[in-house]
Amino acid sequence: MRIGREKATDLREFLNALRSCPEESIFQHMFQTLEEHHFIQEGFSNDFAQWVFEECNETALAERLSGVDIREYTSVEALREVLVAIVEQHIKLDSTSAERSAHEPFYFCSSEKVIIPTPFSAYNLVGFAEALQNVSIHSIHHHFIDARLRLKLVSNDFSVWLQEELGLSELARKLDHVDIYTATLEDVRTRIVNVVEETCARRWV
Repeated sequence: MRIGREKATDLREFLNALRSCPEESIFQHMFQTLEEHHFIQEGFSNDFAQWVFEECNETALAERLSGVDIREYTSVEALREVLVAIVEQHIKLDSTSAERSAHEPFYFCSSEKVIIPTPFSAYNLVGFAEALQNVSIHSIHHHFIDARLRLKLVSNDFSVWLQEELGLSELARKLDHVDIYTATLEDVRTRIVNVVEETCARRWV
């Protein structure tokens, strides 16, 4: 984890930091946090909404930030624009909220990962389903969530492999639509496995 230059002690500073922080910070607080809090099923879906709620006591703004569906965006910059617009509108409707001090500051962070290979590999759909059930949730996160930054949010490593190597475009599309932030990573794994196994069963009927 790496703490960036941007820090917010109130909503105005938060807005300015949202405008200028690196894309990696937006990704960290909107996507990466899913790995760190994958076991939490209550609360808000991203770090921004959680801070606005807990430290700024701005429930309405927190709900709007939490309601942003990250699956609808194909670039981090497009996602940033939406977040900025939400905060701008909130401040416009309630100008006193802009300078109201937060209980604790928000530090914009990003992360650098060390990637190591696992013993698992797949050359066909059956082997892919088996490997999915045995890899760690960190591997699921790396290929299904982390990959979205590298792929400009348009897909994930699993879907790209299924389409390019096995020609399974429909399965790839279904995996792209698996909900990644209203469930734990174990739930995400289960849903991916179920979709893959359904396809396996149909292919052998």
